[in-house]
Amino acid sequence: MRAAAILLSAIIFVSHDAGFAATPRVADFSSSDNVLTWINGYRHRPEPDRLPAAIQAMSRYGALRDPEGSGVYVGFISGVIGANPDRASALIEGAFPINTEDHWAIVRAIAHSGLPNWKQVLSEQSPHMPTRAVMIAKYFDGSLPTITATVPQPPLSASDKIKQFFSREKPKGPEVDWALDASPEVLDMLWGKYFATGDYGPILRIVGMLPWSKERDSVDKLTLGVMAKFTLATNSARNPELLALLKRSARHQPKETAEILKTIIDAADTMQLTALRKEAVGAIEDLKRKGPGSKRDVATAGKIGEGAIALGCLGAAVTGQVALGLPCVVGGAVTSAVLKGWTGQ
Repeated sequence: MRAAAILLSAIIFVSHDAGFAATPRVADFSSSDNVLTWINGYRHRPEPDRLPAAIQAMSRYGALRDPEGSGVYVGFISGVIGANPDRASALIEGAFPINTEDHWAIVRAIAHSGLPNWKQVLSEQSPHMPTRAVMIAKYFDGSLPTITATVPQPPLSASDKIKQFFSREKPKGPEVDWALDASPEVLDMLWGKYFATGDYGPILRIVGMLPWSKERDSVDKLTLGVMAKFTLATNSARNPELLALLKRSARHQPKETAEILKTIIDAADTMQLTALRKEAVGAIEDLKRKGPGSKRDVATAGKIGEGAIALGCLGAAVTGQVALGLPCVVGGAVTSAVLKGWTGQ
């Protein structure tokens, strides 16, 4: 545990401003830190031509080895090619060859890119990835949902409509839901897409996870909620544009979400992030110890996997905001995406 904390504390990446000022050149992708620094500065100075070299470096240093700790990289790759539709296939083509065991990340990045012709791009690149034929087929037939896919929600029942009318509740947003269930990987992928594009869509989707920070029955939902809260605070603390977005968004959110956003904004404005970190660890540990509030299903609480504990660690770490050693290390189990991703360096 102590050794893990020392290693984690050594993995301190540059801040928002430094990342933009000192973006490394292609030849400088000689370490994992260089890759993360480039990712951090990319949205301010997009350089899609360098994506193939960056993907090769990710593969070389083991960043794509573990699906549970690679979400931010997959999201970043998907964001870059999604923003460059005319060059998407060529950018992926230029990344080969990479380690065969990392081909899954390329398949997933293309599928999650949001490109109108993502199936065509994936088909064009499939000859490079013959061992992923089954995975590709499942994306093609819809067995594996993409991050942009939605499904309609069932309409309100007559009784629900009457209840909403008399309670004067505001109608909810579009009656759709995401086909891909929220997970630690999805949280990291959303951050990766933001780092690639600077778009606010991924951020607003992360904001949608905030009510789960008050979850008392499901460890998985609580974990996602508190880490959505923590990563929004840590990243917005040194990103004025992101902080401004959260302030604007708070005015249009339901009361519960708006109150959580106010806490995040206050923490970011005052750089008081320690309390949020302690809250994240404490909430998860408390639910693990006591079990779900309604069912006290300790067995369910014990099912926190490595991916659930990794919960966006890398999403925060890439901008240098994580006071490393936080919820990445819970209950003595070292499951940091940072540790797991770069052990091959």
